[in-house]
Amino acid sequence: MSNETQEFLKSNLVKDFTKDIQQYNLGPLWEAIPEVMNKSPEPHAQAYLWSGELLKKKLTEAAEIFTPERGGERRAIYFQNPGLTYRKPWGQVSTTQTLYAAVQLLQPGEEAPSHRHSQSAARFITDGEGAYSIVQGERIFMEEGDFLTTPKNLWHGHGHEGDKPMVWMDMLDIPTIYSIGGTFFEPYDGGLQQPDVPDNFSEIRYRGGMVRPVGDGKYTIAPLANFKWNRIVDAIKGLMHFDPNSYDGYAVEYINPSTGRSANPTIGTRMQFLPKDFHTKAHRHTHSTIYYAHQGSGYTVINGVRFDWKKGDYFVVPNWAWHEHKVAEDAYLFSANDIPIMDRFDLEQEEYYTLNKGHQEVTGEFKPDFR
Repeated sequence: MSNETQEFLKSNLVKDFTKDIQQYNLGPLWEAIPEVMNKSPEPHAQAYLWSGELLKKKLTEAAEIFTPERGGERRAIYFQNPGLTYRKPWGQVSTTQTLYAAVQLLQPGEEAPSHRHSQSAARFITDGEGAYSIVQGERIFMEEGDFLTTPKNLWHGHGHEGDKPMVWMDMLDIPTIYSIGGTFFEPYDGGLQQPDVPDNFSEIRYRGGMVRPVGDGKYTIAPLANFKWNRIVDAIKGLMHFDPNSYDGYAVEYINPSTGRSANPTIGTRMQFLPKDFHTKAHRHTHSTIYYAHQGSGYTVINGVRFDWKKGDYFVVPNWAWHEHKVAEDAYLFSANDIPIMDRFDLEQEEYYTLNKGHQEVTGEFKPDFR
């Protein structure tokens, strides 16, 4: 924009006209373009970290107050990004621009009633065993480290037959579906759906790993509902025969075995292993990422700010933010991203940090509210 144009837009004539049209619910593009047509992404979401101790404390307190029957069907506490609290209502429960994430607790003997909705969901089991999800009549028993996917519009609920509390990470595309006006929700008549196929049906059918049952070639919904932790570890151990990726270490993506695409149609999910003292190079990309430190400890530098994390912590890398990881001990990081959403709009881009051998200068340190 030339200096002459800038001076003209500051004139009283333009200012008066801009004010005049706004009373008719009309908008001045000449004012809006510089703020909404950015040269590169400028997300409102902020980098942030939630400590495992805080989450455990608040879930314990919630268990004394809420049950699934009188707590909105789910005893879940979501991660509200501090840069998105202006969204109404409830910050649109936004952990990133596009995704919601939460921790959910189910106590022994409890049931969370079945429902279905137009949002897709996924879960990563962080603590416990003995609980199950029932999805479209299939009971799927869950253990620590398992990853489960529940695409949109499938009936699903939870029950717990074990003797210890069960905690998992929930991921949904709620902010995206809400923003485009596509939200539908329906409770299941009768509470928790009852099974109509054998327990762990899909896991048994796909026991062969990277082979699929004949007839599932066009099965695009969710042929495999539970990705077991031991298989993920085996896959990563296979990668360890080679050099690690400079930006992601040893990483695998959860996929739909019938289509080869992401396991969830709108939420990408990965598990990465970073060996002791490994330091990734910095890069940035259009998609945003929510991390859970499943094992190990280290720190992540996000746009120059150091975020120290350990097992049980969660943190967010907004889209188009420089980031790199350095680990103090062997670490497994589970992550959820919005690559499938970006891919649908052909928006995914990546850029590599070229200064200082690929490492950012640390200019600050994040101090969490509770450690």
